[in-house]
Amino acid sequence: MLIAKVAPAAGLQRGAGMAADRTEREAAAPIPTLIVRRTIRASAARLFEAWTQAAQLRHWWGPEGVVCIDATVDLRVGGRYRIANRLPDGRILWIAGEFETVEAPYKLVYTWALEPVSGPTERVTVQFRPQGEATEVIVTHEGIPTVPIRRRHEQGWEGCIAGLANYLQSGTRRA
Repeated sequence: MLIAKVAPAAGLQRGAGMAADRTEREAAAPIPTLIVRRTIRASAARLFEAWTQAAQLRHWWGPEGVVCIDATVDLRVGGRYRIANRLPDGRILWIAGEFETVEAPYKLVYTWALEPVSGPTERVTVQFRPQGEATEVIVTHEGIPTVPIRRRHEQGWEGCIAGLANYLQSGTRRA
């Protein structure tokens, strides 16, 4: 099960005929934190390994249509990671950051920025919560600068976690 949760910005109303007003408010309102969660039939340790080992990351990272063509991970507080995504149009998008918290196999906190970096750095927290023979993966993405970027992140994280689940269940990227 995949759940994306968004707390609407204060004062943001939903309803028919409010689209233009909502667009203006979204532009001025703080961007809500994005939380995406999914329960995957795997141990926290197995999920943590798939998330933090570059060789495994290359097999599942990215939403549908995006291919991870390179990844490096220096898994330690202060260590850096860098991931290259080939988009459907052939462009290469690099994501990079630094690990702030590494609590194997339950939690990662790292900065997130597209290269070249231009603007504030975002923060991602990934939690692996055991639930019997499965584990709930919770991705919390903070500091997203705009609503449209937040929407793209939501699609990206949902696709990444779906790819991770499929990789662990079938050994392949997509069903």
